[in-house]
Amino acid sequence: MATRIVYLAPGASGGPDSIAPYVRGLEANGLTASAVQLPRGPAERALPVYRAAAPAGKASVVGGQSFGGRVASLLAAETEMGGLVLICYPLHAPGSPDSWDARTEHWPRITCPVLLLSGDRDPFARIALLRGAIARLPHAELHVYPGVGHGLRSVLDDAVERITDFVRGLA
Repeated sequence: MATRIVYLAPGASGGPDSIAPYVRGLEANGLTASAVQLPRGPAERALPVYRAAAPAGKASVVGGQSFGGRVASLLAAETEMGGLVLICYPLHAPGSPDSWDARTEHWPRITCPVLLLSGDRDPFARIALLRGAIARLPHAELHVYPGVGHGLRSVLDDAVERITDFVRGLA
């Protein structure tokens, strides 16, 4: 199989610099990785930009932090991808856990393997709800970091290792 390329997009308030530590870490581990800059606004508006940056097919692994992961999940729901990496997926707005259903209604259409990394203190994803929501994904693995909120900088090295292992383990 051709070399896999990991495409990662930052959260809504971030830019290429905020996702760069992941990209550098994956590259240091021997993977090919690239940052995807998305426009601000609704995820549906950012989807065409992500689609243009990451070609469909098994060689592409898409993902991102928060908003970037949400957009990547929408892309993976509409086209074949090799894998999907969701870093601190924004399951719901802080204080509004009831919105989780709308933010995961596309998940059953995702056919590639999915790696989810989340902190147990993330105000955007109550872990009990996230554990229930991943039942919508045919091939999902969740790792929860105790004491971590909406961002994995404090556990970056471990997160990069988990992403590396995930990508290397893809069929």
